[in-house]
Amino acid sequence: MRARADPVSDGESPLNALRFTRLAAALVVALTVTAAPAITVDWVTVGDPGNAADTTGDPNPAGAVADSFRIMKYEFTNQQYTAFLNSVAATDTHSLYNASMGSDVRGGITQSGTSGGYTYAVKPNMGDKPVNFVSWFDAARVANWLMNGATSSSNTETGAYTLSGSTSGNAPAVNPGATFFIPTENQWYKAAYYKGGSPNAGYWNFGTQSDTPPAAVNATTVGIGMAGGVSPVTSGNLANYGLVADWNGQDGNVTTVGTNGGPSAYGAFDMSGNLWEWNDLAGVGGSTIGRRGGDFGSNYLQMMAAARGTSDPSSEFILYGFRLAGSVSGPSGVPEIDPVGLGSVLALVTGVLGLLERPRSRR
Repeated sequence: MRARADPVSDGESPLNALRFTRLAAALVVALTVTAAPAITVDWVTVGDPGNAADTTGDPNPAGAVADSFRIMKYEFTNQQYTAFLNSVAATDTHSLYNASMGSDVRGGITQSGTSGGYTYAVKPNMGDKPVNFVSWFDAARVANWLMNGATSSSNTETGAYTLSGSTSGNAPAVNPGATFFIPTENQWYKAAYYKGGSPNAGYWNFGTQSDTPPAAVNATTVGIGMAGGVSPVTSGNLANYGLVADWNGQDGNVTTVGTNGGPSAYGAFDMSGNLWEWNDLAGVGGSTIGRRGGDFGSNYLQMMAAARGTSDPSSEFILYGFRLAGSVSGPSGVPEIDPVGLGSVLALVTGVLGLLERPRSRR
């Protein structure tokens, strides 16, 4: 007579199948928990490498860039910065949160709790507005965080920039091989004003593909750019400047990114108006860092290719924001596996294999 399989020792038994199913389910849960998706970042590619410089702007020359690169399509938003804060600033050792983000009507983020348990939330209607009250050091830490995977275990002190806890003083130079970084002034200038399409295409005066001053947008009741009763505004020679975009009880205010007029030739929005944006000047660091593009209260002259500003890199002001640049081959904000969590997953896999083998050894 054929011996019946022992339901305890037979590795193919229903009991072991059930064990396998449960362990596999646990593995899926572990993978789900430890997979920490990075924030979504939209990029445009700035091509035409080796383009000629502009000799009519400020500085002179300006805008020549040897290699292709990427730049954020939109200014970094309150929603994105809130995700960054909730990831790394439970204690906020590096003063990434400025209290004016919560107390000022034009700020977009609130902080709750006490040190070690801080949490952050976006104010109503402010998630898609550009983050303000951020220093160059804050932007550099976002670059490090993104470069290191944009997870709660991602280091903010090394990567694109070696910061070593600094929140003031000289800005360090960008590290070789950085995949996310604050654009140099030439990179920012080219992304905003270069006409594109060839190495000698020339430059516009404004970041809206125009040599004439843009018209100023106003805003809907929730802060979306509007012109002629049309909202959002995604084309045309318009920008948020001149204290015209009134909403939330304010005479002029930040407005939703990408809704205030047409983009630059490479597809980057709001490079004229909304907020001044940090740039890294020549990329070598120092006690002074650049700003370009003007803000919601600027006159049109401050948005021109011939206009620029400089500030201490620790400055945090209502009119200062940023967008990052990146290498063409760099990461794009795709989900990353937290390295700490990956070790736990591997340990779980080892345990699963051990449990599955244990019944077979009883034969």
